[in-house]
Amino acid sequence: MTGNADPNKRLASVKLDERSIGRSNPDVEHERSIAIFDLIESNYFEPVGDGGGPYALNISLSEQRLVLAITREGGEEVITHILSLSPLRKVVRDYFMICDSYYAAIKTETPQKIEAIDMGRRGLHDEGSRILAERLKEKVNVDFDTARRLFTLICALHWKG
Repeated sequence: MTGNADPNKRLASVKLDERSIGRSNPDVEHERSIAIFDLIESNYFEPVGDGGGPYALNISLSEQRLVLAITREGGEEVITHILSLSPLRKVVRDYFMICDSYYAAIKTETPQKIEAIDMGRRGLHDEGSRILAERLKEKVNVDFDTARRLFTLICALHWKG
């Protein structure tokens, strides 16, 4: 666990609402599963003003907004937050473009060129993580590593494969 050794300030489970998010092809489903596993494996997550975790996070989409329904591990409702995805749209789009360039470069480019593209890719990922952490700060306390893992999951939700 990162950030805090308190076992109550963490996510114990993450579920995606199939009705609003839907299923995708096997590659996308695999990426989503990895992102969820990584998030659950190591995180610091505490809804502001609540110290009664561990928590379960149910993610859905409603009218182009991310719905984060937070419950205690046993199912007791804590709070639901609705976040506009607009502030993340540009960085997610740019991140996908640079990821495409990265995967294309792996096939033909020099190690130096691949490394330069990868640095840009990581920089955009960090930028998206900072934007997400900023959007969450009044609602949920997360450390930077958890914000990175959440951003990875948001990207996996938007990836078409």
